[in-house]
Amino acid sequence: MLLILTHENADFDAVASQLAAHKLNPASVALLSRRVNRNVKQFLALYWDSLPFMRADDWRRRQISQVILVDTQVVPGVRGVRHDTPVRVVDHHVADGLQEDWDSHIEQLGATTTLLVEMLQGAGLSLAPIEATLLLLGIYEDTGSLTYGTTTSRDAHAAAWLLEQAADLAVARRFLEIPLSEQQEALYQQLQKNTEWLRMQGQAIAFATAVAEEGFDDEISAVAHRMRDALNPAGLILLVKLRQHVQLVARSTTDKLNVAFIARGLGGGGHGRAAAATIMDLSLTDAVQRVMALLEKAVQPAVK
Repeated sequence: MLLILTHENADFDAVASQLAAHKLNPASVALLSRRVNRNVKQFLALYWDSLPFMRADDWRRRQISQVILVDTQVVPGVRGVRHDTPVRVVDHHVADGLQEDWDSHIEQLGATTTLLVEMLQGAGLSLAPIEATLLLLGIYEDTGSLTYGTTTSRDAHAAAWLLEQAADLAVARRFLEIPLSEQQEALYQQLQKNTEWLRMQGQAIAFATAVAEEGFDDEISAVAHRMRDALNPAGLILLVKLRQHVQLVARSTTDKLNVAFIARGLGGGGHGRAAAATIMDLSLTDAVQRVMALLEKAVQPAVK
């Protein structure tokens, strides 16, 4: 059996990529992550009957012939996946350290969904309107509706094809403009208050820390997006103390700051402009010191 997996805290690009990979491999199982972002969860609840996903709670151990990883290069823990299970990676995050025996299709585009849309086009497949809408959400969310610096002409061409497949812009706009929850709003205010500006190699970097309120269980990425839009820094580094760990969320708007380097140094991952790490063995104070040390090496020296 072919199993399609993605990362935890799955966003629209991750889930849309799973759908596209399933369209290319109809006999496969697209297994959702245990945690998906709030706007993705709301979309899936509304359109569940029209989509082919399996919830994590419904998964039972099976013999797996191959895993397709989309929008990630880390195999999540799933019953039945062995260390020698063949893996194929489809991702838009160019990174080092991919296992030599894995098959891979990795290109630096605005969204992983774009790569898979091109495969759908090449296979001569068509989409139902709700499928096209989900794929459009995958591209739009990761490219800021085609406005982020990582956006390419291929992302725009893929989005245009999805509109030809009757993707619904009104639905896409509804799920891209989800307001922050009360928990997220409180965290946002605390991070804004605690923001410090650093200047390294000519780059303005916003660095903020916070202690989340008891019982916080929402995603921090939406808060990071709001802060990035409000502050417009070259880089944004957030460290949030949760009940059992410290969460790092990092964003960059320039190739001169590689936030994936920081995340990997703390056991996480991502790509040069968006990365995260779950830090289990450090206090918030110690995590700040560790990030500051990594940050100095993550910024490229200015040309003089």
